[in-house]
Amino acid sequence: MTKVNIVIIDDHQLFREGVKRILDFEPTFEVVAEGDDGDEAARIVEHYHPDVVIMDINMPNVNGVEATKQLVDLYPESKVIILSIHDDENYVTHALKTGARGYLLKEMDADTLIEAVKVVAEGGSYLHPKVTHNLVNEFRRLATSGVSSHAQHEVYPEIRRPLHILTRRECEVLQMLADGKSNRGIGESLFISEKTVKNHVSNILQKMNVNDRTQAVVVAIKNGWVEMR
Repeated sequence: MTKVNIVIIDDHQLFREGVKRILDFEPTFEVVAEGDDGDEAARIVEHYHPDVVIMDINMPNVNGVEATKQLVDLYPESKVIILSIHDDENYVTHALKTGARGYLLKEMDADTLIEAVKVVAEGGSYLHPKVTHNLVNEFRRLATSGVSSHAQHEVYPEIRRPLHILTRRECEVLQMLADGKSNRGIGESLFISEKTVKNHVSNILQKMNVNDRTQAVVVAIKNGWVEMR
């Protein structure tokens, strides 16, 4: 099995140790180095050449967004996942514009962290489900601001489920991805196991020809395949 080498940059030692402990349970992951400030990131990456960098957004000297920009400028192939307590879309979009491949809230569960690292290591992008939901709501607000109710109906026509490519169950899962539910939340809502949810998500990505769940939601919104609620 190919190892995914990971670097963790976070100024809170206890939190950093907790993240490392979760990652160590995954046999294909290896945490090769740690740092406690953004100004260390470039030096650590230059020395260890990690596959994924997990970066706290709030640090005392150089914050995570600035450090990410520096990393991407120096090493364009850097794959950074930002860790944050902020779910505001302004934080998210700013982090992504500087080159981050992922954005996780610190309230994440272990499965979300592991899934995010796998997706980003494979070249995809990953947003925390709650963040995805907030971005969808912001998209809806911007698209409908100042538009009459009649015009809104034209902007958001009747939902057309993509039954030409997805099964009914997969359409349900796609809607819940747009609603910002995690795999666990989807499983609880549909009374199925997380493993079954993961299989549905994999099938959705393959059938929609996208790399990750975030892209799937964006494509679904553009095509009117999901409700924005």
